[in-house]
Amino acid sequence: MAKYNKVVLAYSGGLDTSIIIPWLKENYGCEVIAVAANVGQADELDGLEEKAIKTGASKIYIEDLQDEFVEDFIFPTVKAGAVYENLYLLGTSFARPVIAKRLVEIAKAEGADAICHGCTGKGNDQVRFELTIKAFAPTMPIIAPWRIWDIKSRDEEIDYAEAHNVPLKINRETNYSKDKNLWHLSHEGLDLEDPANEPKYDEILEMGVSPEKAPDAPTYVTLSFEKGIPVALNGEKMKGAELVKALNALGGANGIGLADIVENRLVGMKSRGVYETPGGTILYHAHAVLETLCLDKATQHYKQQIALKFADLVYDGQWYTPLREALSAFVDKTQETVTGEVKLKLYKGNIINAGATSPYSLYSEEIATFGEDDVYDQNDSAGFINLFGLPIKVKALLDEKKLK
Repeated sequence: MAKYNKVVLAYSGGLDTSIIIPWLKENYGCEVIAVAANVGQADELDGLEEKAIKTGASKIYIEDLQDEFVEDFIFPTVKAGAVYENLYLLGTSFARPVIAKRLVEIAKAEGADAICHGCTGKGNDQVRFELTIKAFAPTMPIIAPWRIWDIKSRDEEIDYAEAHNVPLKINRETNYSKDKNLWHLSHEGLDLEDPANEPKYDEILEMGVSPEKAPDAPTYVTLSFEKGIPVALNGEKMKGAELVKALNALGGANGIGLADIVENRLVGMKSRGVYETPGGTILYHAHAVLETLCLDKATQHYKQQIALKFADLVYDGQWYTPLREALSAFVDKTQETVTGEVKLKLYKGNIINAGATSPYSLYSEEIATFGEDDVYDQNDSAGFINLFGLPIKVKALLDEKKLK
């Protein structure tokens, strides 16, 4: 193995990174500096400093990245309408670049000669972390233990932890692989590895309840947007992170935002995960409703096409690329008039439209009405249809000649 003196570790306190601290010291004899990113995982940060030091880290940084996460990563993705494979709201995907960027900053400040992460060699996160590290420290060595150590499973990780007196909050029966931040919570592994198994929602949910357990009465919410960015909830101005957390509470209580997905991983395999994204699901819905008022047809339809590519870029860890930046510039232009309010009804896992207004609305009741109007001449449609249908008519006439 190469020789390193000081290694910065992306540290969460979960199973993987908990055992990596003693593993690094055993195999490299190096100083380990743990870096934990606060992206809204709340109680998962409790006791993290004590645990990191006790297991061998020389120091730990706990960096509050919540505002940067929401404003620089989540909101640009929501504005783009980017959803991976129709269901996944990219909760883990866009958290990795903000964390990895801070890892590099601390590694440089500390004079570290390597960065380490605990991502599995089967997953997407290894790519997301390392592409961001390459963007900001292109020559920095990266240590990925899952590619080189002898440990082959999460059960063996638990064995290693027990042998090295590393405290764990899980056991072999509750050993789901989870990722939590203020946007979502993901669940993978154990019984979920078989797509035939229905998720045990009442046992695993942490951000809310199943639709069956939601109240019998609906909850109404009103979201205000300025240039595509949510700025207020029920008339109260809020910072981004605060607004997302408030929506999480409202959505979770009403069974909103559960997604059971078999997705195509970047590394080639399919994987099954259950995601809780209560607030995010409401935000995406409200933003899309407002765009139906504010965007013309050509812009709206083209934006839906680039949303697919935007989602792929985020999912694949390509945040810091010229293409993602160019697409964001296009999105920002489309959002100049996406300002207004959207009212929604939350009821047992459903989000139901309850009205929307915008000073930039392109909807005209006077033109669209089924009643009498003095604006739209219905006779104009005959000429339009003749021209619009001319290619179809010409082909049909030619086909008739062929038949005769």
